[in-house]
Amino acid sequence: MMTNRTVSSIAAALIIAALVVRGALVATGSFYWDDLILIGRASTMPILSWDYLGHSHDGHFMPAAFLVAGLSTVIAPVNWVVPAITLIVGQAIASVAVWRMIRIIAPRAGAAGLAALTFYLFTPMTVPAFTWWAAGLNTLPMQAAMAWIVGDAVLACRSDADAAQRRRIVVRSSIVFVVALAFFEKSLFVLPVALVVATLAIAFEDHPISPLATAVSRARGLWGALAAIFGVWLIVFFSVSDATAGVHSAAQTARLVWRTVNRAIVPSLVGGPWEWDRWNPSPPMGFASWWMILAGWLVITAVAIWALLRKRGAAAILILAAAYAVLAQVPVMWNRSSSNTALELAQTMRYLPDTALVFAAAVALLIAAPARAGAVPADDENPRGGRHTKPAEPTAPATGLVAVVVLIGLAVASASVSLAGFSNSWRDNPTGDYLDTAKRSLAAGTDHPMFDQALPLEILLPVAYPNNQISHTFGRLRQRPDFGSSTDRLQVLDTSGQLVAGAVTPRRAIAEGRGSCARPELSAPERLALDGPLIRWRWTIALSYCANGAGEVEFWLDEGARVKATVQPGLHVVYVQLDGQGSAVNVAPLTAGLVLHTGVGRVGEVVEARFLGE
Repeated sequence: MMTNRTVSSIAAALIIAALVVRGALVATGSFYWDDLILIGRASTMPILSWDYLGHSHDGHFMPAAFLVAGLSTVIAPVNWVVPAITLIVGQAIASVAVWRMIRIIAPRAGAAGLAALTFYLFTPMTVPAFTWWAAGLNTLPMQAAMAWIVGDAVLACRSDADAAQRRRIVVRSSIVFVVALAFFEKSLFVLPVALVVATLAIAFEDHPISPLATAVSRARGLWGALAAIFGVWLIVFFSVSDATAGVHSAAQTARLVWRTVNRAIVPSLVGGPWEWDRWNPSPPMGFASWWMILAGWLVITAVAIWALLRKRGAAAILILAAAYAVLAQVPVMWNRSSSNTALELAQTMRYLPDTALVFAAAVALLIAAPARAGAVPADDENPRGGRHTKPAEPTAPATGLVAVVVLIGLAVASASVSLAGFSNSWRDNPTGDYLDTAKRSLAAGTDHPMFDQALPLEILLPVAYPNNQISHTFGRLRQRPDFGSSTDRLQVLDTSGQLVAGAVTPRRAIAEGRGSCARPELSAPERLALDGPLIRWRWTIALSYCANGAGEVEFWLDEGARVKATVQPGLHVVYVQLDGQGSAVNVAPLTAGLVLHTGVGRVGEVVEARFLGE
């Protein structure tokens, strides 16, 4: 039988090893999709304002996640180092909390307890949400809080907990609950999970009433505090969030949930899926082979048979763990259950870390559950149930421990294959290279203002507007051009992030003015006729001119806002972006004594100059 020190040392080594693996994973990663939306909002809004913190992001109410994203963006704009550190720190806290939970539920858990921890640390269910910063900001605090509060709830419900200890538990668990909710509203699930696990953990203690009634009575202060927080947060969530907006389908929700169970959760029990693929800009999706799905179901069957034959109360533990795995997917899948939602969404596996944690808690409960009459208790088992008060003589054969170690090794090896496949797919993401190149290009091109433009489609789709605009993504950079509505040099970022020459498409043309550079004609407001009308849109004007001096000129379209532009003496070109419509461009010198001769011009949209052969 392993000593507590040996078990703790192995657990620490497992956690460190997992963090090293996760560190390598984030070191080769970068920002993706929602990360850029968080950055965009943090770059254009005061990060302590309620408009920023209280925003409903895709149905999520997550002020603390916004705050962390905002601080990261302010400290190191569009720099992956700080987000990577937040992910590693969050995972470390969650991992330690999970091991604490396992040890509280099953104090004498040896190899089997390490197996539960290993499953949590290495299962593919926890990987996709970890690598994606926006998802990690949600799920990692939830995992840490769930593990911590479950452990506290079990302690509070045990018979040997005194009043002072229970008061401390109420205070710290309440704080942890509020913090977790501030990161992710799904942390509301922490309360029912904690109540169920605590009830099951004391199910076989000697008490005159039912285990549930005993758990509620002993920790009534904790349940009252958590329930009050739960109720208040639920009211706040539904008053702020738009999670119920849109079109939903019960049938599509059912299909998505079943796809999650059968093609994500089940194969993950044997370390799958091994094959990952993505269709940029979508996230990686796991595609488990049929034999891996079958193997997962066989593992579930084997564990269920073993537990039902050997452990008292196993049926309740297994049923409730399975119920959580299914029911926890319903809200998120309902929120994404329109007929246009691809079923492959379920195979991204980013909604499953809390399910992995619940499975780890279920394993710990099975370890701590008393053996059935006639079943030989193993080294990790307590034949009397409840909390262990003294060591028992080891009775399990050595082959049992060897079998556990071999199975753990096979599962970790399989999970490593899955991790390698996921890592390759995750790196197939142009975002990091684009952002790095764009930052260098913008830092080298600070002399001239530039127009705003959309990020490439493979980086972020227009559905994210206005946060798909470069002014949002790079707004906090200290070395960059000013983003404005006029410039004397048209530059754009190409799809690789390089700053290249831009040009204006010839949708409409402007004829040369009646004067010349020697005899400029425009000294007062004038309408420059176009060769055709413009619909209401954001148009870019490229106008050549001669000016008798430096000054300001105002441009506008019919029913559009006026834009000021600076002109220089001599022959130049000015580029102006205008909203509006009409059949003429209005021009008015603002500087006293300024006179211009307007040359030919064009009205259209901005593209890379190479597309027009320029």
